[in-house]
Amino acid sequence: MTTIIVVVTVLVSIVAFQNRETLSKLMFNAYLVKHSNQWYRAVTHAFIHSGWMHLLVNMWVLWNFGGMVEDAFDLHRGIVGRGAFIGLYLGGILFATLPSYQRHQDNFSYNSLGASGAVAAVLFSAIYFDPTMDLILMFIPIPIPAVIFGVLYLALEWYMDKKLNDNIAHDAHFWGAAFGFVYSLVMVPSQMEYFIDDIFMRFLP
Repeated sequence: MTTIIVVVTVLVSIVAFQNRETLSKLMFNAYLVKHSNQWYRAVTHAFIHSGWMHLLVNMWVLWNFGGMVEDAFDLHRGIVGRGAFIGLYLGGILFATLPSYQRHQDNFSYNSLGASGAVAAVLFSAIYFDPTMDLILMFIPIPIPAVIFGVLYLALEWYMDKKLNDNIAHDAHFWGAAFGFVYSLVMVPSQMEYFIDDIFMRFLP
């Protein structure tokens, strides 16, 4: 499923890069969702991006962690594992739009796009399944334990959402990440014991 999502997202994004009308029709616009019942925008916005860097970063993160999360769901949920992964991704898309919908449902000029909320959900699902794996980021070239990265990520996104006005949907990143962790906990509650044990074994003597 990760491969399919990446391929579809890349293809749709490329089409939207070349056709502004298509881009406009697929973006998330809370006003049009509420007042024109264009509910499809709550999903389609995750398959278009603002530029190549936006697209490549999201798809790189999804590619690196999507397969791991799929395997974890397959292991723990058996034949419904693939459906659980689809639920994670779609739920991440939808849940990440809720703050923007609440804030901007009467603001026609507000638009957003990109898979960042869903990708954050996948990333934090991966952290739930392997909290002590080392993450190496492009801008921080040293290994960081995943659970520490997760805490820093949530704190940073929360701060930037409250303090900055940089046209980035930090609230979508935060709530997409939170959804991914909680969804995975609900789907595989038995993993929480291993999550806690892994953290204690990594950080306590």
